[in-house]
Amino acid sequence: MLAISGCAGSLLSFDTTTHVVQAGETLYTIAWQYRVDYQDLARWNDLSDPDLIFVGQRLSLQASGTSQPVQASRPAPQPRPLPPAPTLAPPTWQWPADGELLRAFGADTGLGNGIGIGGSVGQTIHAAASGRVVYAGDGLIGYGQLLIIKHNDTYLSAYGYNDRLIVGQGDPIERGQAIGEMGVGPERQPQLHFEIRRNGSPVDPLQHLPR
Repeated sequence: MLAISGCAGSLLSFDTTTHVVQAGETLYTIAWQYRVDYQDLARWNDLSDPDLIFVGQRLSLQASGTSQPVQASRPAPQPRPLPPAPTLAPPTWQWPADGELLRAFGADTGLGNGIGIGGSVGQTIHAAASGRVVYAGDGLIGYGQLLIIKHNDTYLSAYGYNDRLIVGQGDPIERGQAIGEMGVGPERQPQLHFEIRRNGSPVDPLQHLPR
């Protein structure tokens, strides 16, 4: 549980172990927000279909152990460990846009989870690898118009600061396909925010993109 002081001195509490599903959210965006693997999130909540969640549904953000009282003469049962997430081979990546590298992975300014690629407003954004669109919208704060593409059970990629989205949620995508048009990011500078995540964790795209 995380608690902070409000403007009037009141104490506001936020539960950091659960998330209540809001309108427009998907399991992928919730996992993206908390930097967890969507497959783990589905397992922790016994979700057989990661595409099927409901507004108001409360999701656990961690593996749950037992909360049942036990007698002192018995050892407390341990939570059943989750199997390790599979690591599939990365897809063959290409650059999603032609332009100058404006922001490196891990930068203190802007979104440090990926890289910033410069260009011009309206410039075509291309899918960095084949897959399926699992999110298209503006529901994640700080990303603007955002696309998330699932490439396999290990790798996802994201494309933020779009001026216009060309594809929609559920669409199959081919590598190099036009998926959006570049918009503006921090300081009203035209750019694409690009991320790659492996089992839910951000990784440096420059380690995967061709030189």
